[in-house]
This record gives sequence, C-alpha cells and structure tokens, in this order.
Amino acid sequence: MKEKVVLAYSGGLDTTAIIPWLKENFDYEVICCCVDCGQGEELDGLEERAKLSGASKLYIEDIVDDFCDNYVVPCVQAHAVYENKYLLGTSMARPAIAKKLVDIARKEGATAICHGATGKGNDQIRFELGIKALAPDIKIIAPWRMTDVWTMESREDEIAYCKQHGIDLPFDASQSYSRDRNLWHISHEGLELEDPANEPDYGHLLVLGVTPEKAPDEGEYVTMTFEKGVPKSINGEAMKVSDIIRRLNELGGKHGIGICDIVENRVVGMKSRGVYETPGGTILYEAHQQLEELVLDRATYETKEEMGNKLSQIVYEGKWFTPLREAVQAFIESTQEYVTGEVKFKLYKGNIIKAGTTSPYSLYSESLASFTTGELYDHHDAEGFINLFGLPLKVRALKMQESDDK
Repeated sequence: MKEKVVLAYSGGLDTTAIIPWLKENFDYEVICCCVDCGQGEELDGLEERAKLSGASKLYIEDIVDDFCDNYVVPCVQAHAVYENKYLLGTSMARPAIAKKLVDIARKEGATAICHGATGKGNDQIRFELGIKALAPDIKIIAPWRMTDVWTMESREDEIAYCKQHGIDLPFDASQSYSRDRNLWHISHEGLELEDPANEPDYGHLLVLGVTPEKAPDEGEYVTMTFEKGVPKSINGEAMKVSDIIRRLNELGGKHGIGICDIVENRVVGMKSRGVYETPGGTILYEAHQQLEELVLDRATYETKEEMGNKLSQIVYEGKWFTPLREAVQAFIESTQEYVTGEVKFKLYKGNIIKAGTTSPYSLYSESLASFTTGELYDHHDAEGFINLFGLPLKVRALKMQESDDK
C-alpha cells in the first residue's frame, strides 16, 4: 500500500505540476487539499484539474469563518500592522491553512505534507512552523528547495512537464502578477513591481477596487458597532465577522480605500516589493482604533501598542502556534473588555474620515477637556505637577551651569 502525501493545492500551475512530480519521484498517493479562506472564483474547476493531474482525492475545506473569527479578529483587536503598513493578509491565513492540512493528513493517515512555497519567501516558514508545532512526526516536502529533484525553473518548464505526463491544462507561459487572495486581502508581486523605481500599473493591477482618483465624487457615511472589540454590525444590520469584511471590502473598494505599496523585510533576510489591496481590513482597523481612543487609558493604550507590534512580528514570522502568541493575545483580549460602542465615519477618495464615536465606557469627559474650570481639575495643581515632572531637566540644567562656570 502506497504512502500518502497531502498537498496544499491552490489549482495553480505550480501545485498542479507537483502532483505528477510527487508520484514520479516518491511513488506517493497524492491527496490534494485546497483550504478556502475566501479566494472566490479561484476555486472553480479545481476537482477536475486535480484528478486530471493524478490526485486520488481532493478536499475543499471552507474555513472562512474560522479564519475571520480566530485569526483576523485577534489581529484587528491588537492593531497588528507589520512595519507600519502591512495588514498581515497572507500571514494570518497561513497558520489556519497549516492546521487544516494537518487535520486532513491525520484523517487520511498521511506520512507527509507538501507545499508549493518557494525557497525565497515567507510562506515556507509559516507553513512549516505550523506543521512542526501541530504534527512534529509528519514529514514536510518543499519541492522548490529540492533542486536536485525539482529541476523546473520556469512556467514553460512546468507546462512542458505536465504535457509530458499527459496533462493538458488551461495555463500558458505569459507573465502575470504573483497574487495571493483571501477574504481579507489580495497581494500583488512581480512584473513592474520588481523594480522599486517603477510606479505600479494600477489600471492593470487592481482587483478589489479602484484608485482614489477613480472613486466617486460623493462621500459615503458608514456606521459600525463593536462589542468587546469584535465588530457586530454595519449601518444597523447585524452580521457575522466574515460578512462584515465582505461588505467593507465592497465599500472600501468602491471608494479607493486600502491600497498599499510597500517594500518589506522578509523573514529570510531580503527585501521585497508588493502592492496590497485590503479595503475592508483598512476600514475595520481604523474603526476599531477610533473606538479604543475613547475607551482605553493612556498607559494601557501605550502598552497595547507595543504588544500589537509584537503580535505583528509573531504572525509575520509564522509563530502562531507558540506560547508567546497565546500570551500576547491574552493580554490584548483583556484590554478589549470595554471596547464597545458605535463608530461613524465617511469614506471619500481613499480617506476614512471620522464622523463621531460613542461608547458607554468612554473615558472622555467634556467638563474636564473643556477650557472651563470644573470640580475635578484645579488649574493650580498643574504648577506643582510641572515642577516635579520637570525636576530632572532642571537639575541637569543647573549641573551643566555649574560645570560651565568652572
């Protein structure tokens, strides 16, 4: 009886070519597993393609709600943004996919899991750290790193390889962007983006929306509610998180929100340039932060910002299934106890403009913040506070004067 391998299958040329390659070089029975995180029409026709390529079985596993509730929401609550720009769209999905691959491998009694990530990228790290943490006994196969066995170097090579094995597929060798899509975002790499000196060809590139220049001339007001840091409704309509993201993607895409051109530092040590479309995610991050501004005290807000940066690094580096991620997330969740309320904003040509925020747990006091004198704040107290707060500066200045006089 042949050993089984579970292949993380996208239906693209790379993972399609891997199917006959695994059978030819390892004599495995190939079980394909496509994990649906909201890729949309990319899933069309996968079963026929996988079977035509030699797979014995294809699983299409819908984890959209799991992805949104258990991976996206913690990052939104933390305001986890890698290098101040990247909203972790691919990074958040990889541990969820790795977990499902392990589940299918256990179900099928597979001895190995194979992925099609390249040897230069971050995804190989994210997939493999997840698999190691959840199933240390399962072998991992990464064809693109096995250059002695995987001899294909281009799309032309892969197409020729498939044809040699009687697989005639609807792929051509024409160049296109390298993209990763899920419900949260879509990323674009390659073509003109490989040179940071080039402006992105947005007319050819964008999938989820338009540029701000092409957005409507009329702004659109949106109201959202949150309970304990979790989004609950849009414009008075209660929805689950995945549907909120879908709706915000439509609104954000329409108004040119969430287009990010970034040169980022990959885990493996190189810089890479990509354009990310995250229309709904950008709105959700901003709305959540507007509510937190009202509710969190200064010291908690500052520490939470540090923990959000830490979580972004943890997620980006593929360390989701670690005690550190659990500990950081536990802190973040404790800060969300009172992040409840309503946020109103206007979307206009790439901008998210505040239009009013309310919360039953707001720490904002109009009487304190106004210029009038209230009972809780005596202006005379400020003098003593400033004297003590500025004491180190004054002492240093006096000592410097003494030193200069000598």
